Amino acid sequence: MFHFSGFNMMFPEGRSFHATYKCFSVSMLPGNERSDVEKGGKIIMPSSALDTLTRLNVEYPMLFKLTNGKKSRSSHAGVLEFVADEGKCYLPYWMMDNLLLEEGDILNIESVSLPVATFSKFQPHSTDFLDITNPKAVLENALRNFACLTKGDVIAIKYNKKVYELCVLETKPGNAVSIIECDMNVEFEAPVGYKDHSETQASGSGQKGSAGSAAGEVSGAANTVLEEVVETFQGSGVRLDGKKKKESQLETPVLKKVLPRGVPDYDFEFGLIRFDRNIRPISDRGSEEAAGAGNADGADAESFHGTGFSMKKTRK
Repeated sequence: MFHFSGFNMMFPEGRSFHATYKCFSVSMLPGNERSDVEKGGKIIMPSSALDTLTRLNVEYPMLFKLTNGKKSRSSHAGVLEFVADEGKCYLPYWMMDNLLLEEGDILNIESVSLPVATFSKFQPHSTDFLDITNPKAVLENALRNFACLTKGDVIAIKYNKKVYELCVLETKPGNAVSIIECDMNVEFEAPVGYKDHSETQASGSGQKGSAGSAAGEVSGAANTVLEEVVETFQGSGVRLDGKKKKESQLETPVLKKVLPRGVPDYDFEFGLIRFDRNIRPISDRGSEEAAGAGNADGADAESFHGTGFSMKKTRK
């Protein structure tokens, strides 16, 4: 057993690799931002790990089991580069979240050999995933940056500047599989929070009685038009010079209009178009109130006052 910077690197007689590192998210990696690491399921390890792996003559592709001993959580990943500082490794943020790791926590890494994947099943964590036109193609393109999958992990893929989280529900032929150069069948479970159309219809039929009574009340008032009073100008005016308004300007009447509102047809049948040609009178109650408020000084209650001017001079 060798001691290096306070961490143990073990070289057993077999061909397995064991190491202990301080783990950090990719955002802590020195140098330019590495957004490509966040898109996949591969980690960055120090160059000393590569030297050890070559001497042990491990199997390719290099796959590793990541274990958080304090939380008893484990996952699997591939390696992207060997450019990390000695004693450190860098992981995508979603992988640290799965392993319940914080910045600087101790992570155990060991080399493993995983079976080639034949089947996997995913469940999106949001119904927004249904907005993607071809989700299988998007997932296939995103998985090119992954080396393996572990049952129970929640992976993150980015598409159109949006991050989608998917839970790995099932993998075959094992709970952890390699997806490098494989022919894998993919299935999707209904997203979290998704309601099937049949469930929506069942809940709608349960409310049919109350909806029917409401439709009966509306049908009784079908010959009338609802009214909506809209104030033309709202708020108070302010002088540009900062002075207080004159007393004659403090109580400016607010003009109101009455707009007609239609009544929805609750008995609408899909595929049937109806034309309602009935002329429904509009009550002038609101207009009278608006007129009374607008005619406080004996002027007409109109939205705009004043006279027009012509920009073209008239010849005498």
